[in-house]
Order: sequence, then structure tokens, then C-alpha cells
Amino acid sequence: MNPLVPLFVLILVPIAAIGLVLFTDTGIEPSLFYASVKTFVILGALACLLSFGASKLANRS
Repeated sequence: MNPLVPLFVLILVPIAAIGLVLFTDTGIEPSLFYASVKTFVILGALACLLSFGASKLANRS
């Protein structure tokens, strides 16, 4: 297992709680919530790709 998976889960829990508050708050514009979700998904995908690339480079050495 990749060692960053538990760290990702640890970071995901508070971000999910913040997202839930943003989603249920009536004063927050929906586009702000969707923008925050898109940003998190994009940054998460980049982190996964970087982690995968680093593990492949580490295995080559």
C-alpha cells in the first residue's frame, strides 16, 4: 500500500466535514461549493499522480 493513502484519508475527513457545512448552509452560493469540490478533486488527482510517479522512480533505483 502507498504510504500516502492513510494521510489522504486523514486529510479527507475534515475536508468532507467542511464540504458538508458548505453544502447545507443556505447563505453559501452553490457555485462556491462546486468550485471547492472541483479544486479538491483536481489537487487530489495531481497528488496521486505525483505519488505514483515517485513510487515508480523509487522502484527503479
